Amino acid sequence: MEGLLARADLHGYQRYAVGFIKTNTVSAISLSMGLGKTVITLTALVDLLFDSFEVHKVLVICPLRVGIVWVDEIKKWSHLHFLQCSVAIGSETERKAALKAKADIYIINRENVQWLIEDSGLPFDYDMVVADELSSFKNHQSQRFRSLMKVRPKVKRIVGLTGTPTGNGLMDLWAEFRLLDMGKRLGRFIGQYRTDYFVPDKRNGQVIFSYKPLPYAEEEIYRKIADITISMKSTDHIQMPELVTAEYPVRLSDKERERYDELRQDLVLRLSGGEVTAANAAALSGKLLQMANGAVYGDGGEVFRIHDRKLDALEDLIEAANGKPVLIAYWFKHDLARILERFPAEKLDGADSIKRWNNGEIPVAVLHPASAGHGLNLQSGGSCIVWFGLTWSLELYLQTNARIYRQGQKDTVVIHHIIAKDTIDEQVMAALKRKDKTQAALIEAVKANLQGGVV
Repeated sequence: MEGLLARADLHGYQRYAVGFIKTNTVSAISLSMGLGKTVITLTALVDLLFDSFEVHKVLVICPLRVGIVWVDEIKKWSHLHFLQCSVAIGSETERKAALKAKADIYIINRENVQWLIEDSGLPFDYDMVVADELSSFKNHQSQRFRSLMKVRPKVKRIVGLTGTPTGNGLMDLWAEFRLLDMGKRLGRFIGQYRTDYFVPDKRNGQVIFSYKPLPYAEEEIYRKIADITISMKSTDHIQMPELVTAEYPVRLSDKERERYDELRQDLVLRLSGGEVTAANAAALSGKLLQMANGAVYGDGGEVFRIHDRKLDALEDLIEAANGKPVLIAYWFKHDLARILERFPAEKLDGADSIKRWNNGEIPVAVLHPASAGHGLNLQSGGSCIVWFGLTWSLELYLQTNARIYRQGQKDTVVIHHIIAKDTIDEQVMAALKRKDKTQAALIEAVKANLQGGVV
């Protein structure tokens, strides 16, 4: 087992977290990106399966790509090597075969939770469940949440893993902890939770679009869940690499600006005279962000190119990297198409491309934040991210950056943001800087545009 990591290599905080999972039948492990949630959980599972014999069959629910991480982690650590792991992905036949195979741990992606419980015809005989990422269950109306709640009473032990438990605010916590402790701490009903800790915020008559927490809510909610929750920040426990963030401004020419404003006004007219709701604000801001990036989808799905300013800036940044690998975060499909048309970049979209990136074989890679959100370790392949297009999602933004800004990164991490001046880009960047997790910033940004203002 030469070259493998052993249990003794675990950090002190990791050993503490292992003990916490073993001691508590219900636990929420909220560890900052890069702190090793997977190896912590696997180490606890080894002890529960083969030392105390408290569990016999474990189900891990995770994002599709993260299943690879669990398998790789088992290979990395000598004390985990004898764990039998079966990954249920692929066709229905392949999934069923994987779930029927003899193993200690069964891994399934979150999109197949309903299938497993309601449609597979297989018995749900798992006595322990690990939800990685717990925020996948923040929506109490989702089918995956409802399905898992049906079998929750059968589960003796449950662990929720997350790096960002309140990515969109305290409201998300209710469903997550309802799943974990079946309503013991934050209540069995979302309506009562809202009444106890929130007041209506954005509304139109009787229709409430959002809620804001009462002054005492955060402290009281955290107090109630503290006994089953570990929360640690990476900077408290490990030596993180130096982090440098930078903005690379681009300016549109007069003609390009005229085209941007023409399209913006056309979109604004469609909403004139009405209240800006979260739904239409999201739609309008999406169009504005597309235009800031240089192209926009028409009503028929066709792509209208407006400018290449961000592509020119990206060329400058790649050249300035002087041969060092560059990871590009994009948001819209036409962004990806234009980037690949201009640069010899490769999309990170599977185990093979991720492995080659980490081996230093891909000089320029592109990645969508939604597919990079959780679990991917990319720090071995490079230390520079360029945000070609921005996102309002603080959670996806932080998680994407954490793919390279994490434990094991040997170089200074540089995060570039290409910002189109006098566009909605500036407001999104400001919201990310102040860690705004609500829809309020998005709605205010759109209102500014509706009022004829240039951001």
